[in-house]
Amino acid sequence: MGLLNRSEWYDIARDTNWTPTYASVDELFPEDMSDTFGLTLEQWNAYDEPYKTTYREYVQVQSKKDSDAYSVKAALARSNFYDNTNVGWQNVLKMHFGAVCGLEYSTVLSAGKMVRFGKAPGWRNMATFGSLDEMRHAQIQLYFAHEFVTKSRQFDWAAKTYQTNSWVAIAGRAMIDDGSMGRDAASMSIMHTFALEQGFTNLQFLGLAADATAMGDHSFANLISSVQTDEARHAQIGTAALKVLLAHGHKEKAQRIVDIAFWRNWRLFVVLTGPSMDYFTPLEKRHQSFKEFILEFIVVQFERALEDLGLDKPWYWDQFLESTSVYHHSGHLEMWFVRQTLFWDHKAGVTPAEREWLEEKYPGWNDRWGRLWDVIAENAREGREDKLFPAALPVICNICSITCGGVPYDGHHIGHWSDFGGRRYYFCSEPCKWIFDVEPERYHGHMSLTDRLLAGQIQPATIEGTLQYLSIMPGERGSDPENYAWAHQCASPTLIHKADVHGHASDRL
Repeated sequence: MGLLNRSEWYDIARDTNWTPTYASVDELFPEDMSDTFGLTLEQWNAYDEPYKTTYREYVQVQSKKDSDAYSVKAALARSNFYDNTNVGWQNVLKMHFGAVCGLEYSTVLSAGKMVRFGKAPGWRNMATFGSLDEMRHAQIQLYFAHEFVTKSRQFDWAAKTYQTNSWVAIAGRAMIDDGSMGRDAASMSIMHTFALEQGFTNLQFLGLAADATAMGDHSFANLISSVQTDEARHAQIGTAALKVLLAHGHKEKAQRIVDIAFWRNWRLFVVLTGPSMDYFTPLEKRHQSFKEFILEFIVVQFERALEDLGLDKPWYWDQFLESTSVYHHSGHLEMWFVRQTLFWDHKAGVTPAEREWLEEKYPGWNDRWGRLWDVIAENAREGREDKLFPAALPVICNICSITCGGVPYDGHHIGHWSDFGGRRYYFCSEPCKWIFDVEPERYHGHMSLTDRLLAGQIQPATIEGTLQYLSIMPGERGSDPENYAWAHQCASPTLIHKADVHGHASDRL
């Protein structure tokens, strides 16, 4: 018997819509779970997934990907790469696995929601494979991280981050719960697969894959490249959904959802990936700066995707572009200061040579952040430990759960807040305030780590009490991995503004 070409039977095989007889369409696809845009099943029939695959093809391809990834890992198992690599790269691995593995598992449920409540058969079909993808991503990255648990207890956070009250977990859960869990399937397809996966997973996976290859970490490079090939496929779910929604006149609402999701994703990724690329990766191995990567792989590609669909750039686009030179530098310094709260050892990355590179890539870096690092380096050299850790928690944004820092010497940065329900909410930026103001009833119950301390939820209300609340125990808490050796290389500060610097530094740090 002759076999039909896939193109001759694919649409028939995946067309699983039917006319319900014992339940209404609204009961099968409740608006709050399925589609708050209000499109009918007939309108969703226009959904056309660009990446078509069958279960047989999917299993064959995924089996080969797994075989390749595990084979490379096994072949390199005796190379002792981890023991011999730079301390900065060791902590890139800790940060990545701890921040990403739990999020990958959460998105299994996100894709599953689209499988159940997506109104188009092609959409449900792609989401089924997407759910399997995310399960694979969680499992394979947990497996790779487990190899290093004997090297450092901090790798255990690959499994436990999102079961704790770590500020990283609070920020990650807030982002995923909003964009990938707590909305209808149609909105989730935009926020998760379009804004997050098409917009930002390139940032975490392609950028780190390039840096991993340069570092000679071929096992990790192969792993995350394998993950990214899955993302590239199911990231198309949202694009196809957007085409249907826009064809039926829902541009305004779709645009708003894109704008919300893009900024939320950006705020989390910038403080995780930015330091990895610009501070942790050894100078001689840096493929390009974080900003250069953003401009090439995020700005250009995302702008093109928006233009192809007929959507506009987010209204805050100029602020986003400006922030590519700002947020991760401030975030990196702040994370170094609160390094005890982290599940990795936060490398300073500000030796004279590194500062020269940072000044070249980000003109004005020395005058903005270098002056603060001068004070920190002096305190480290003189053994003033009390000046190397914060005395209190910072103000944390009630949307993105990242600190409300900005450009040093540029005025007070707690300039955005909203009052709702008898409470004042503080925000790191105008876009975060806008997100809250669009739907305050969605976000008004959120409690940042600082809010929890002030509300008496953290007891005792001390540094040690806070660390216990974060579930980060002695032996896991982050430190300066170079034991301040970098500070002694900076014995001659590049800019002498000590009287001015000490005043500002005490305010900022």
